[in-house]
Amino acid sequence: MGQKVNPIGMRLQVNRTWDSRWYADSKDYGNLLLEDLKMREFIHEECKQAGVSRVIIERPHKKCRVTIHTARPGVIIGKKGADIEGLRKKLTPSSKKPPSRPPPARSKKRSSCFRR
Repeated sequence: MGQKVNPIGMRLQVNRTWDSRWYADSKDYGNLLLEDLKMREFIHEECKQAGVSRVIIERPHKKCRVTIHTARPGVIIGKKGADIEGLRKKLTPSSKKPPSRPPPARSKKRSSCFRR
């Protein structure tokens, strides 16, 4: 019999990164880890129809950024973003920190010296 190796752990350095990207002190680590697991479970249950493949949780300074990789993003977003706002509100009580929005896309403004 050969050695059994976890495929995610084996390929981690090759073509996949961690699903949670944050650092915490030892006193906060357990609470944040449980919070991550609850958030993932909630998202998978709430968005079954969307075909969620991966949930990435990043915690920059006192914020929480959740990225959902899905086969059908329109199911999660909904009409005019109404469903994603509802999901954000449902996730906020479970997390002490509100999920942050992605930074807005910057428009390419021309400087005043090129305007005519």
